[in-house]
Amino acid sequence: MKEHLTTFDEHLDRRYGKVGSQERTNFEIKAKAFAIGEIIREARKEAHITQEQLAERTGTKKSFISRIENGHSDIQLSTLYRLLEVGLGKKVNLTIG
Repeated sequence: MKEHLTTFDEHLDRRYGKVGSQERTNFEIKAKAFAIGEIIREARKEAHITQEQLAERTGTKKSFISRIENGHSDIQLSTLYRLLEVGLGKKVNLTIG
């Protein structure tokens, strides 16, 4: 019996369509929102502050911080900068590839 190994890209192609398809683009947007939320959550925990404290520092609401950390909210670049730089004292570097 032969085993067929599948690459991650092949799996994504089968599951969400080829790169450039609407379904694949939607998946990638959600995946990146999730990743950004994880980065914010980890930075917040590293700073030893709560979602509520981060919200107070940045003029947002705890529920908004929660939605971002769980990948359930689109975030504007200006808000990302405010959360990470003002709220958490981190420096944001943007790379486009």
